[in-house]
Amino acid sequence: MISMKWNARVPFVMGAAVLAMLPLLQACGTDSGAGGTADSGSSGGKVKIKWSTWGNPGELGRFQEFTKDYNAKHPNVEVELIPIPADYDQKILTQLSGGAAPDVFYAGDAAIVKMIENGTIADLSTYMKDANSKIKPDSFFPGLWGAAKKGDQIYGVPVDCNPLILWYNKKLLQESGVSVLPADLHEKGEWTWAAFQGVLEKLRAAGKHGFVLDNSWTNYYSFASSNGGKVYNEQGEFVADKDPKTVEAFKFLYDNVKQKNMTFAGTLPKGQGGDAMFMSNQVGFVTAGRWYLPIFKQNKDLQFDIVPYPTNTGKKIEPAAIAAAYMVMNKSTKHPKEAFDFINEFNAKEGQTFRLQGGGNAVPSVEGADAVVMEGNVPEHAKFFLDTRAVGYALMPAEAGVPGLSKVITDEMETLWLKDGKLDETLKSLGTKANQKIQEYKSGK
Repeated sequence: MISMKWNARVPFVMGAAVLAMLPLLQACGTDSGAGGTADSGSSGGKVKIKWSTWGNPGELGRFQEFTKDYNAKHPNVEVELIPIPADYDQKILTQLSGGAAPDVFYAGDAAIVKMIENGTIADLSTYMKDANSKIKPDSFFPGLWGAAKKGDQIYGVPVDCNPLILWYNKKLLQESGVSVLPADLHEKGEWTWAAFQGVLEKLRAAGKHGFVLDNSWTNYYSFASSNGGKVYNEQGEFVADKDPKTVEAFKFLYDNVKQKNMTFAGTLPKGQGGDAMFMSNQVGFVTAGRWYLPIFKQNKDLQFDIVPYPTNTGKKIEPAAIAAAYMVMNKSTKHPKEAFDFINEFNAKEGQTFRLQGGGNAVPSVEGADAVVMEGNVPEHAKFFLDTRAVGYALMPAEAGVPGLSKVITDEMETLWLKDGKLDETLKSLGTKANQKIQEYKSGK
């Protein structure tokens, strides 16, 4: 299950019980250093496979259940989960360079690019095209591949996904004089930038925060694509500072922040996040994937629903960002068949249903498992997650593949919001610095 914020992923905080178990879990796999393929082998007639991931206690509990169930169904294999609670990318990359990484593991968009470039993860294309594979290349929604594909080669399988949508506080909107709720406007094809701004203005007039703007590519690029704009061209150059539709999207955000219809997340009171303020009826809209569902459901007094990003193109829905992570195979695994068998079942519709059912915090990346999203009709318009997934996109390789590029962009935007900068100057500086970063990487500097 994907929890954000990673380049907007929610910080993974391990519970005390899970933390207490980690030394024991990791001790099982560190006989040769870091617990990877160096000591994966056969024991008692069983092939031993190790896999690692990040995760909060709830996610890790479900992963442990899946692993236990998998072992029960495959008596010839012993799969062991080794959680990595902190500094995940750094530890995995270190293990790979030392020949001691797990056989199978999660990889984020930036890390998978490095692994493809240094040749430490396997091309899964042939495995996936095998007649016995439950997961075929066309099993997954096209926009989810992001940085996991290089040409026709597939190096990572989307484990599930989190389409970015707007969560809104129904009670707050109605108390602020909003007569037609956003989901209903969307159904009628009337959920536009103008309609969104109209709702925000009513919230502001009622003394509430309209929309909390997080400093993330998911927000900026979703508004750009909701206007038909581009962030990168086909040559991988950053063009958000020049593309008229994208510049117009940034201006829409800029004007609404200036008018106090939107609030930059970095200016919120210390210790107050958009989610907490949303649950305390201080904010009308926040943007996130399905990962907010478990905590919002616990608040019995909270009345919430979701809606896709508003559009400014005349279309009912436009592409929006999707948070995605991938399961990859260590190229040095001694047991590629068994390692892929685990990847195969973990990511097939049955595996995703097992992991996500019961109010899980992500959306399946394959067709056939959508019932988990519609469980109990919570939120009421849960189908909008599926609609957004069908047209959305993961972080593009043009950005994910250049180390430090995302930070260059968010640093420039943060300066704009916190220092009351000028939009045109910020976009000009942003374009220069982003393309300089891209060129430096391409030239090997």
